[in-house]
Amino acid sequence: MIPLIDQALDDYATRHSEPPSQLLRELEAYTRVHCQNPEMVIGSLEAALLRMLVKLTGARRVLEIGLFTGYSALSIAEVLPADGHLVSCELSPEHAGIARTFLDRSPHGGKVDIRLGPALATLEQLAGPFDFVFLDADKENYLAYYQAVMPKLRSGGLLLADNVLWSGRVLQPREDTDRAVATFNDAVQRDPRADNVLLTVRDGVMVVRRR
Repeated sequence: MIPLIDQALDDYATRHSEPPSQLLRELEAYTRVHCQNPEMVIGSLEAALLRMLVKLTGARRVLEIGLFTGYSALSIAEVLPADGHLVSCELSPEHAGIARTFLDRSPHGGKVDIRLGPALATLEQLAGPFDFVFLDADKENYLAYYQAVMPKLRSGGLLLADNVLWSGRVLQPREDTDRAVATFNDAVQRDPRADNVLLTVRDGVMVVRRR
């Protein structure tokens, strides 16, 4: 992932945003040492944005597509109310195992229900409505995930999709993944069900409000 803004500015923004919990710091450090592609962890700045939006929307029922090692799931769970619930879709048993280990150390870990298997198959089995959706999985299926979850997102609910600038490659897509992300962005922009804004946070975050 190629940084989109000056690193000093990014560090400044991070220092002036809500800091992660100690357990989140441990999870990020563990992922960077023990896992391939540790850059897939969303990081503390984007996690602070997630937590803020979850709190602002008063979300109680949350869906996540792409758990990885659980950083985003734990970030969200920490700010969900006591009766809040997060369903997280993950393909990798190894990643789900790491996530569960850290979630079990948190008083909020019981709010997270990990569903193993292809996310599209899991989504077929889930009933809405959801208050909040976080999309951060394989980019080739972004549009399919979006089409599957929008009918399950309540009116006024939010969907956040990560990596929508794809290190700037959306400007001149060459590879299949580049084109998939650009196609997703175009589809959201045209969707009459959606109010949207694309933020230049980290690798690009698309915020969608279901009308």
